[in-house]
Amino acid sequence: MAVRLGPAGVPLSCKGRTIVEGMDDIISLGMDAMEIQTVRMVAPNHFEQYWQAGALSYKADFELNIHGPYYSEILGNKMQLNRTLAKLEATLQAGKVLNARHITCHVGPYLGHSRGSEANEVVANVFAGVVDRIAEIWEEDADHPVFPWLSETTPTKIGIETSGRQNLWGSIEEVLEVVNHVENTVPVINFAHIHSRGHGRLKTSEDYGELFDLVRETIGTKEFYCHFSGVEHLMGNALHYTQIKKSDLNFEPLAEFLVEEGDWLDVTIISDSPLLEHDAMYMSQLISKSRHRQLERKAREQRRRELALKSGMSPEELEIREKEAAEKRKNAEANAPIQMFDEIDIDPRKILDTKTVAQLKELCKEKELPVSGKKNDIIQRLYVKMMEEKEIQKRIDAYELKTVAQLKDMLRELNVPVSGTKPELISKLMVAEDEIAEALENQEESSENDGKVSESKENDDDLFSDEDDDDLF
Repeated sequence: MAVRLGPAGVPLSCKGRTIVEGMDDIISLGMDAMEIQTVRMVAPNHFEQYWQAGALSYKADFELNIHGPYYSEILGNKMQLNRTLAKLEATLQAGKVLNARHITCHVGPYLGHSRGSEANEVVANVFAGVVDRIAEIWEEDADHPVFPWLSETTPTKIGIETSGRQNLWGSIEEVLEVVNHVENTVPVINFAHIHSRGHGRLKTSEDYGELFDLVRETIGTKEFYCHFSGVEHLMGNALHYTQIKKSDLNFEPLAEFLVEEGDWLDVTIISDSPLLEHDAMYMSQLISKSRHRQLERKAREQRRRELALKSGMSPEELEIREKEAAEKRKNAEANAPIQMFDEIDIDPRKILDTKTVAQLKELCKEKELPVSGKKNDIIQRLYVKMMEEKEIQKRIDAYELKTVAQLKDMLRELNVPVSGTKPELISKLMVAEDEIAEALENQEESSENDGKVSESKENDDDLFSDEDDDDLF
């Protein structure tokens, strides 16, 4: 699988604003593609830097592409069509100078044409003429030494982009029908537009797989030129591009498809995001993560085969057992009592705070605690109860380490009957210890009270002593 990534325009982080400076920045970021935006008109003074960029791309194996004017009226009347073709002519000339691999074109609104075969036939005829024109332009300077790529490569491919609005020609089906009938044209798969036009249709790796399969089955290609960006959409229409992380169009499923099933693909993905190279790098990172996950999965499968060979089971049987064990662990974690915190150093109140009031009240009922009060009151009540349970459990665990004989010796010292099972002996010990602790506590309180009474009496005697009487009078 070959995947090229790059931004639609000069990177935002580039200090210079020329195409060559932008290419240098893109290469330094580890990417190898770029789409030049001539969305309004190609100016004659741009051709010098276009040639410099073309020469660099030829030497550096860097893929340059160019986007034609955004506003097109290919389905318009004769005047509208000629105006569109005049603007497109300058883009075709620029594509030759740039050594562009693709020229991206828009079709525009239906302008009174019926959807389906009527509009598609008009579009196909126009693009057949555009393809003939780019071939002529390519041949005009084929022997010119400043354009060595003209004699070594095929003419720039004409890309027809999918549109993101219902009133514009360019559904994926329309684009594929035209491309299937016009040689040297390719579909420009704009995922944001397809997602918007399909009311958010691209959600899983299977959705992307179906889209790529549709293209391959219709036009029989393994080369794809794509645009990707986040998008805000409404009622089947794209409103505007957004950064990828702020959209419901996720790149992770596409990355997963490319890594797991896209080994037959040769794909270029251009970042249309407002963040340009930043989101292009983000896409590159997600593809790398998918590759790592694939390697980990293959390593697990290899280990499973080795273990199966040793145990005499098939890899499939071992996988089933692993899944069953994982499911048991998952269920055990889900059903684990919330009050057990011995194995983790976490304040129970932090965990309790994540629960709803209804869940907290259910816990109170289980522990026979009052359920009234605000959330913080209920949490404090549960926290105190849990700490008590934790201390009790610690005592039980300590006694469990002792033998029955040791427990009986401890009971004899406390003058407690020594009959019963080990759990019963532990229970007797804990009750006896609690009674002794309570008695000692009461004795301490009684001693403190006696001390206070004695001190009060001494103070009274001092108050009415003869010495005090003499001092008073």
